Amino acid sequence: MTMDNSETEDPVKEKTPIHKLELDSINAPNPCIRDYMTKEMRKKRAAVLICIFSGREGELRVILTRRSMKLSSHPGDVALPGGKMDECDADDSATALREAMEEIGLDPNLVRVVANLEPFISSNLLTVVPVIGLLSRVEDFKPVLNADEVDALFDAPLEMFLEDDGRHKCLEKEWEGWKYACHIFELETEQGNFVVGGLTASILIHAASIIYQRSPSFDQNLQDFSQLQWTLSSPK
Repeated sequence: MTMDNSETEDPVKEKTPIHKLELDSINAPNPCIRDYMTKEMRKKRAAVLICIFSGREGELRVILTRRSMKLSSHPGDVALPGGKMDECDADDSATALREAMEEIGLDPNLVRVVANLEPFISSNLLTVVPVIGLLSRVEDFKPVLNADEVDALFDAPLEMFLEDDGRHKCLEKEWEGWKYACHIFELETEQGNFVVGGLTASILIHAASIIYQRSPSFDQNLQDFSQLQWTLSSPK
């Protein structure tokens, strides 16, 4: 991985130093939900960790994994560390940190949670909460991969999820009659070549837009209003 970088005193101009990345105004870590969330609600709730650290040139980078081929759900896909909520989890942040520890050996004490973003809905109808955490001392992170869950660990520049360059592609897909844009990002790393797509890409586009305070340089949605017209004209 590129995470064994030396510390940088003066981040590159126009980059965001990690020590200045404060997102509490977006949404503070959610309060304890243990008291009101039922067991059935927990079964359909998950959280992922957007773990950000400073790269060699002061750029913000995010930790990603490739799911093990042993898994029954989305084997081989690139993902953020995370998973379903357990009964022992006090909140979404606890879920994301616990899963990151189980999957890649990331000590929760190394991560400072600064925000929880609004939930996404996965293809299997899970409510997925992105949790943003800062890893200020990346040199203290000693990855230990759970081979049953993770095949590879790598990192990517967060800002790439806003750029319409050679690494970005947009495909038109359909789900239950609805057409939608599927964004794909191709990345070459020391650990190999990876493709970030699906829910993970959508979450990272949204997170990068908030952190860098700008919209992507590409259209996020299909410019097709025929489906809206069909919905409005359909009998109720």
